[in-house]
Amino acid sequence: MTAKTFVALFSGINVGGNRIVKMAELRTFFEDLGFCDVATYVQSGNAVFRAGKGDAATLARQIGAAFEKKWGFHSRIMVRDLSWFERLVNENPYPEAAADHTKLHAYALEREPTAEEVARLTEKCTGPERFEVKGDVLYLSAPDGLGKSVFANLIPRVLKVPCTARNWRSVLALLEMAGKAGKN
Repeated sequence: MTAKTFVALFSGINVGGNRIVKMAELRTFFEDLGFCDVATYVQSGNAVFRAGKGDAATLARQIGAAFEKKWGFHSRIMVRDLSWFERLVNENPYPEAAADHTKLHAYALEREPTAEEVARLTEKCTGPERFEVKGDVLYLSAPDGLGKSVFANLIPRVLKVPCTARNWRSVLALLEMAGKAGKN
């Protein structure tokens, strides 16, 4: 069986000087777990890797347990495969916002939210932001940027679906890295 490419998205590491994980150590960690073609992207915890066996959910549990044992704290880890990233980019409902990476974000959701959960979030979306949920992805167009978005801060609390967000530059960079994995 040939190895399959995955991306691990970590939540809550290297934010505000807390829960520090050096990317070189994270790469070694993945290699020590038996993964190959490991590469990391920026300090917020993104790792592209290839695995010979396992699906995204199984790998997320395996990596999460080993991560907590090594670093002594829990980080929610979303693992997605290359086709998920391709679909994420191809289904972007806000192509006009993609030109400015600070205005478009994608949230990897742990599961597809229910209609009721999305309706609750829709009620809170009263500012300039727009969002759309497609499966286990929430797309957020924030014309004033994520830092100034009150709505963005409400998403995890109101939606109540565990998630982690990446700006569009990171999404595109991770897709490119995943597409190249194993081709060197």
